[in-house]
Amino acid sequence: MEENRVLSDTERNWAMLCHLSAFAGFFFPFGGTIGPLICWLSRKDESAWVNVNGRNSLNFQLSILLYIVLAIPLIIIIIGIPIIVLLVTLKVICIIIASVKASKGELFRYPLLIPFIQ
Repeated sequence: MEENRVLSDTERNWAMLCHLSAFAGFFFPFGGTIGPLICWLSRKDESAWVNVNGRNSLNFQLSILLYIVLAIPLIIIIIGIPIIVLLVTLKVICIIIASVKASKGELFRYPLLIPFIQ
């Protein structure tokens, strides 16, 4: 992607929506991954900026989902509960920061991201 290119409002809005759509996971099962997937697939070929942000958002949501699934058995020994709470808190904070940065045309690097989709 060209670094010096000026991003249109539409590109910045769709990139922001790729991140914000992850909040659907709090209302619908697997909405946290389906929301970013739909946004990314619908606009990835039209804008390199939306493609990068959509992939990052989707990869982060899949990573968090994996970490939560791995933490569920740890609930038996109590440690899983705070781990899951920390993961969900990290998810919310990162979604907000990434959305704001995407709307400004800045790239956010998610922590704990596993690059499932290249």
